[in-house]
Amino acid sequence: MTITTTITILAISFIASMVLAPILIPILRRLKFGQSIREEGPQSHMKKAGTPTMGGIIFLISIIATTVIVGNIFNLFTTQSIVMILVLAGFGLIGFLDDGIKVIFKRNLGLTSLQKLIGQIIISIAAFLLLRLGSFDTSVGIPFTDWSIDLGILYVAFLIFWLVGFSNAVNLTDGLDGLVAGTASIAFAAYGVIALYNEQADVALFTFAVTGALLGFLLFNANPAKVFMGDTGSLALGGALALVSILVKEELLLLLVGLVFVIETLSVILQVASFKLRGKRIFKMSPIHHHFELSGWSERKVVGVFWTTALVVALIAVVSEALL
Repeated sequence: MTITTTITILAISFIASMVLAPILIPILRRLKFGQSIREEGPQSHMKKAGTPTMGGIIFLISIIATTVIVGNIFNLFTTQSIVMILVLAGFGLIGFLDDGIKVIFKRNLGLTSLQKLIGQIIISIAAFLLLRLGSFDTSVGIPFTDWSIDLGILYVAFLIFWLVGFSNAVNLTDGLDGLVAGTASIAFAAYGVIALYNEQADVALFTFAVTGALLGFLLFNANPAKVFMGDTGSLALGGALALVSILVKEELLLLLVGLVFVIETLSVILQVASFKLRGKRIFKMSPIHHHFELSGWSERKVVGVFWTTALVVALIAVVSEALL
């Protein structure tokens, strides 16, 4: 894939999101699909109540359309493309149902954790079966080395854990204006470069379509946000990012590329464990982005620092992979 093609993909998906947003945001507002804010959350967030949510459909449409249209034009639409769209759309559908229940019944809880988990597992298994139709490598690569561990049939368990885990990790991170849109666009771009290095043009097409679509969405999602992506977007992005790491055989590298998502998830786990075991909280609030807010940081500062962190670790990962 040439640089010109890459720029074209970024531009198409960016423009698609930029055009769709002004069309869909008023529709979401008219349908009263407004965000409910947790009462126990930072009080500064209460003013966000009513902001249209489920905005993830904006970039999901952009990503899928770009991948299908450009993929067919340049003969880059493959079985892997179908699997990536399956996971993106499937996890997005789960998020859409979750968001829909929240906004219709005006509550913070949508689908139960078990319902979401079952849906995510079913989609993950379907993705694995489609990949197994071809010569799918069931080994897990060790970052910065030539070593790998072949899991054989156990790889399906790893794939489920990886997709479900990162889907929920990105979902936990989605709590501030533009936070996930920015960090996810960086992570997908990093894997796009790795895919190009591996000559996996179909995966690169998808990742850069995601990057462009998220940057276009960010124009409307940055502080002060005119629309939130909701679980519709965050669950889809996390699952798709995990799948991309699997397709380029740099699964464990995602722990570095997606470090922000990992830290956010660990902060929740540590907070819950500490409170149950000791009756004390480690952070003022979890996920950790709320801790920094309650420590006096502005929302824009928190997002800026997290974006910078995401960019630094992504660069380290890409450069290290290229040199080693």
